[in-house]
Amino acid sequence: MIIGSDRDEVIENIKRAAESGNFFAKVETHDPVLTTEESNAIINKYLKERGTASFRMRSCAARGIANVLTDVLCRDTEIVGIEKAQTVSGGAIITSNHFSPVENTGIRLLARRLGRKRINIVSQETNLAMPGIIGFLMNYADIIPISGNIHYTQREFADILKELLTDDEFVLIYPEEEMWFNYRKPRPPKLGAFYYAARLGFPVISCFIEQRDLPEQDTAEFRKVKFIVHVLDVLYPDPSKSVWENSALMSAADYRLKKEIYEKVYSKPLDYTFDPSDIAGWTGTLEKSGAEAGTEDPA
Repeated sequence: MIIGSDRDEVIENIKRAAESGNFFAKVETHDPVLTTEESNAIINKYLKERGTASFRMRSCAARGIANVLTDVLCRDTEIVGIEKAQTVSGGAIITSNHFSPVENTGIRLLARRLGRKRINIVSQETNLAMPGIIGFLMNYADIIPISGNIHYTQREFADILKELLTDDEFVLIYPEEEMWFNYRKPRPPKLGAFYYAARLGFPVISCFIEQRDLPEQDTAEFRKVKFIVHVLDVLYPDPSKSVWENSALMSAADYRLKKEIYEKVYSKPLDYTFDPSDIAGWTGTLEKSGAEAGTEDPA
């Protein structure tokens, strides 16, 4: 399912960012750009409304839409290693690679199969400014906005995470932060997910979503792609270590696990030299780079 226009330009942005080591770069061409005032207004609106009856009603409707999308998009999705997460009886933070607006349906499916009624997803506050049905889902489908406002991330945001995790809920946080469209490779993580896991004393369920090309065309330049959710391990903070020590150790372990599964399922070492096969399903070319089209069967 291809969402978004200007894919060639986005892929060129991914190539440039990957090869320069700018792994947290924005690569989408039409993401909303907010002023500080607009960003704070979105956060304040969320904080003001999240406990109201009208917000809960909209959330119920948005969750229903998200669940239907999960049923439709994940009919062929596989989950490998789910037994590793079945030891988690309480709340947990889930990490995964971020390559599509709909890849979280794979994590929603995982949460459902682990007996959880919903999954909470941390998302950049800019996504809540999107229009239409996407904007509705971003505002109400159990989304927790995050921004660069340190006061918010250290206080209200942390309190919301603690509330949800204490209530035995799952929270999906993308350590890669920015979405890189259909990019197969795991990127070095930011510490945020692991910092909150260590600070609040909850485990991290490390996941990686493999993208397997299918024979059918989705668009003129893209084949359809199948998701395979790999549950890699459950990482626990060490109570004898500081928050920052645990953050660094858990982050390194999470990246190592993602690197190992990438190299296993795609049968190639992880490096960040761009190849057309880095973009799942893509059969096009980049004119600027002269790269030849290619696909791979990682099975």
